[in-house]
Order: sequence, then C-alpha cells, then structure tokens
Amino acid sequence: MDRGERRRALQGISYVSVDEKAIHRGHKYATVVSDSVRGAVLDVGRGRDKSSVQALLHDLLGDTKDEIQIIATDMWKAYISCVTELLPNTALIHDRFHVIQLLNKAINQLRRLEVKQHGELKHSRYVLLKNEVNRTAKQEDILQAIQKLNLQVSIAWRLREDFKTIFRCRSFADAKKNLKFWLKSVHEEAVNESIQIAEIFERHREGACNALCHEQFNARVERTNGKNQEVKTVGRGYRKFKNFRSAILFFHGSLDLHPQYAR
Repeated sequence: MDRGERRRALQGISYVSVDEKAIHRGHKYATVVSDSVRGAVLDVGRGRDKSSVQALLHDLLGDTKDEIQIIATDMWKAYISCVTELLPNTALIHDRFHVIQLLNKAINQLRRLEVKQHGELKHSRYVLLKNEVNRTAKQEDILQAIQKLNLQVSIAWRLREDFKTIFRCRSFADAKKNLKFWLKSVHEEAVNESIQIAEIFERHREGACNALCHEQFNARVERTNGKNQEVKTVGRGYRKFKNFRSAILFFHGSLDLHPQYAR
C-alpha cells in the first residue's frame, strides 16, 4: 500500500468529489476524496469535522488545487466551508445522489406518520423510493393506489418526481429559474416535511443549481460513491479506520501495487 501511494500522481485532476462514509455504529465517519473522472479514490481521512477535512484536502491537493474545476459534496457544513475557503474559484456541486436522498427522507418520514391511519401504506417503503424503471408491475399498482389517496406522502412523492424532471438543465441560469419554480410549488402544496427540504435547497441554492446542470459529472460521482458503498457493505462495516482506508484504496485507489525490480 505504501509503495502504491508513493507512486500515485495527482497532477491533471480537475473533477473531485468529497463524500462521507460511516465506518461503524456510533457516528464514526471517514471522508473519501475521489477523482470523479477516473472513478479512483485519492485518499480517505478520519472524521468529517472542519479541521480534519481541511487538513486532508490541503495535504492531498497541495499545489494542484488550482487545477480543480468542479468539486462535489453533500450539504454537510464542514465540507462546504472547507471547499469555499481552500478552493474559492472552484464550482461547488451538491451531487444528485445526496439531493435526491433528502427528498426521499421527506417521503419516508411522511409514510411512517400516515401508515398508522392508512393501511395501504404498509410495506410501501421501497415502492415509494424506487425509480420507475426498477418497479415491478405489482409495485406500480400499489403506487397508483397510493397516489389516488392523495395523502401527504403522495404529494411529497410527486414533488420529488417533479424535481427529477428539472435535471439536465442547459445552463446555470436555466437551473436557477427551474429551481425557483419548483420551490414555489413546494410552498403552495404546504407539506411541512417537503418544505423543510426545500428550505435546505434555498440555503444552498448555488450548489443545488450546479447539480441540475452538470448531469454527466453527477453520474460519475454516483458511480464512485456506489463503489465505496460496496466496499463498506462487503466488509460489513469497519471497526478500525485504518482497515477501512486500506480496503478503499486497495480496491478503488487505482494504485500501482506491482513490484518493480532493478535491472
């Protein structure tokens, strides 16, 4: 591992993602920094507080930070603060995976509240959270029945679907206009859980708009995040940070681990 890290070249990196990963129970987190073009993990740092993330990015990127054009994070305050301070000229994107995750959170909260009065919502969690292409015919029938009830969770689901339609905006200005229209519709529907998410998007408007008009970059970030999640899942969590970091870099660090012999 040490040999591979010493051989690693960090020049020419322009698109970077910063993602948190829970190592094990007890709110123990690691921060994963990846090259989103190659899908390679650059490094893994312990913790996700501002000081540890700032040190990780500073030591990792060093003199190459001016080459970074886009950096994707979730809406964790420490990540945003570090990026804006260390990389003030870099476009900040709140990647699509985390944006949709927030909308899904609102849907699931409402489902839990309303299932007590509406038995139709039992066992509907994955029906409501799945994308259309992944739903079975039976799940589609359940979803249509839920939509006819027009519950709060039905409205939150429609608001999420409406939000999905405004991805692939052609420009930042187009994204800003579409986001404003969507935010207005959320407030008109008056579903409290959805309004709370909309307010988060309003506070992070620039990053949210960038997410809407950088579809290709978002897809790269999602693939990289998915790879890291696989390592965590296969390992069934990691009690020690060192072991988690080694696993991530071994499988997805694109390290040159082949021995070299003197001739």
